[in-house]
Amino acid sequence: MAKQADIGLVGLAVMGENLVLNMESKGFTVAVFNRTTSKVDDFLAGRGKGKNLIGCHSVEELAASLAPPRKIMLMVKAGAPVDDFIALIAPHLAPGDIIIDGGNSHFPDTIRRTENLEKMGLLYIGTGVSGGEEGALLGPSIMPGGSPRAWPAVKPIFQAIAAKVEDGSPCCEWVGRGGAGHYVKMVHNGIEYGDMQMICEAYNLMKNLLGMNVAAMQKVFADWNEGELDSYLIEITRDILGVTDPETGKPVVDIILDTAGQKGTGKWTSQSALDLGAPAPTIAAAVFARCLSAIKEERVAAARVLSGPAIDFDGNKAAFVNDIRQALYASKICSYAQGYQLMKLAAEEYGWELNYGEIALMWRGGCIIRARFLGDIKAAFDKNPDLANLLLDDFFKNIINDCQQSWRKVVAVAALNGIPVPAFSSALNYYDSYRAAVLPANLLQAQRDFFGAHTYERVDKPRGKSFHTAWTEHSGNTTSSTYVV
Repeated sequence: MAKQADIGLVGLAVMGENLVLNMESKGFTVAVFNRTTSKVDDFLAGRGKGKNLIGCHSVEELAASLAPPRKIMLMVKAGAPVDDFIALIAPHLAPGDIIIDGGNSHFPDTIRRTENLEKMGLLYIGTGVSGGEEGALLGPSIMPGGSPRAWPAVKPIFQAIAAKVEDGSPCCEWVGRGGAGHYVKMVHNGIEYGDMQMICEAYNLMKNLLGMNVAAMQKVFADWNEGELDSYLIEITRDILGVTDPETGKPVVDIILDTAGQKGTGKWTSQSALDLGAPAPTIAAAVFARCLSAIKEERVAAARVLSGPAIDFDGNKAAFVNDIRQALYASKICSYAQGYQLMKLAAEEYGWELNYGEIALMWRGGCIIRARFLGDIKAAFDKNPDLANLLLDDFFKNIINDCQQSWRKVVAVAALNGIPVPAFSSALNYYDSYRAAVLPANLLQAQRDFFGAHTYERVDKPRGKSFHTAWTEHSGNTTSSTYVV
């Protein structure tokens, strides 16, 4: 009898190929299939040559090559292609077999697919995989959710190929049923948007306010990566700033057009925050910053006619670079705090039991937002699993207190010089709003009651009781129904 594979994988693009090679290097036999079957042959003749792989030229062949319970991982484009492959593969599977979606699928799709396949007797896993090309090959962060009964069957494979932290713990653990895994990956990507935007704002301030050249900025990011800001994104920023374009002799960063792309996960995070009423302004600001960058021609035209202040900085540049570092650190903490608040509200909405300390552990290695201070986030939730907000943990509260003066100075100086810092400023506004015992929403509720009879609560009455004022002679006693969007 021919040897059967431990797992099958569909989709031999960069991520798929590297995951296959990662699995094979950990001792697993992998069956591979691609809709364009020539890619299977090319892979087996190239990077997969001589390795413990089984090439398949049809889904029937793929299903037949797998040991029960059969496990098939899809590494295809999110959306309709996932549904198409599920429809193609499911008829060839038996009850208890497992389909895994390792792409960046939107979590409502994962909820739907899990429910539909469980009705057919099949099991489904929707898993976030973070780390890009290198992570897929050497060890990504893996965030699986879906059918709980499927986890024991895939756990040995997933935890073997996942990144490991210092004590050997894998950056992979079961997240929760339904769409929980893809939701956590979505929030990861939203935080990633915020992190990237903050780093870009620090770069912009050094370049256009302080007049620093690329070499000087590279040294700053290299220094930062040795301290509390040690992270993958700071590390690659250091490396990016050290690369020269062979054609022009200029730093590559200087010849890249300033228009950012996006694939939608940051937008999904912001949409979910709005749906759940979760304050996540820094993530949203990062999404909108990319949108603004995309209208390049319009911005160029606007620059010719719209005025702003002349840049005038006469302070100590080295001291201000340190201020930027502290503003970045404080803003980063607020961005993560927003992401964790969002996950807590989502857990309540969808009935998930998320382990927030374990999520921090999963993000400590392999993934794009891996950073030194994720260990401190894990410690915060280990100490208090019911922590309402990271800002209330003593460790993070003390950092914000230490960074606060520099943070405010950076946002103020940027505004006075007309340099946009949407992530820094939105994070600061979030912090100031969260720490405010009283906000001006009382006036807002008065306005809503004035024009729409939407009612309000009173400071001198129990919560939950509604009141209405007859603001004008035309006001009646009929009030609008109360609802929350």
